[in-house]
Amino acid sequence: MPPFLSGRFWRAVFTRTRGERLWAGHRRASGSPGCRWDALAGADVLRAEPDRFGGISVPLERFRALDRLDAASFQKVLQAAIQQWRSEGRIAVWLHIPILQSQFIAPAASLGFCFHHAESDSSTLTLWLGEGPSRLPGYATHQVGVAGAVFDENTRKILVVQDRNKLKNMWKLPGGLSEPGEDIGDTAVREVFEETGIKSEFRSLLSIRQQHTNPGAFGKSDMYIICRLKPYSFTINFCQRECLRCEWMDLHDLVKTENTTPITSRVARLLLYGYREGFDKIDFTVEELPAVYTGLFYKLYHKELPENYRTMIGMD
Repeated sequence: MPPFLSGRFWRAVFTRTRGERLWAGHRRASGSPGCRWDALAGADVLRAEPDRFGGISVPLERFRALDRLDAASFQKVLQAAIQQWRSEGRIAVWLHIPILQSQFIAPAASLGFCFHHAESDSSTLTLWLGEGPSRLPGYATHQVGVAGAVFDENTRKILVVQDRNKLKNMWKLPGGLSEPGEDIGDTAVREVFEETGIKSEFRSLLSIRQQHTNPGAFGKSDMYIICRLKPYSFTINFCQRECLRCEWMDLHDLVKTENTTPITSRVARLLLYGYREGFDKIDFTVEELPAVYTGLFYKLYHKELPENYRTMIGMD
């Protein structure tokens, strides 16, 4: 690498606290051929984080030096960096642009970057550098809704609500959308408490509904997961902004009523079957297991596995 491209040199330039030389170099770059840092030092300026799939991630919020660049200069820096990353055999670039640096989106798009997704304070753009069509995964394909079937085995009553803002106020199970990083059991418990004031505990997963072209899912597919919960309080204090009515209803009455949603009716029948024949017939239990990534874990839902099959090493 030529001396003027050395990492040590550029680190010295871009870490000066007052930035005088950086700013002077930037001004000369617009009209003087003698200073070419913005066109040549892209890979050093945009120091990237490699991922295990052969791509790199570039979080712009970490590079304070970019605050002094205009859009045209940033485009030159990024173009030089792309050339460097291609030469290194990288197959993709993930460019994370904070909302306050949105002026860099158009220059990136002119170099082939496309939107991948956006959060409240940043957007992520991608550029495929590999051969053939892009193999990068899309962003969220589903939204995840979770409902809690809070069933009291002692009284055979189940907690149901009617939404305030629905055209048809049919009985349904309380629930809502899962938040990022939230386990579905925790979502069910949280949503039930927020809507009804009832405290409960996750017991099992009962069913999963998948549907597509849901008008309220922003063009994504929709997953609706129903959990069986055990109540720990019984005095209803429902949220009047969301719910029109809330009550404990006899499970058999919920099975018979026509004033309910089809999925609530089916889940009521499923619960009645479990109540009569044993919940082991309907429950998908959960177990936390270590993930392949060090220090991380995942939740696995399935029918209960007998202990001898949990511990067995080989098959006879």
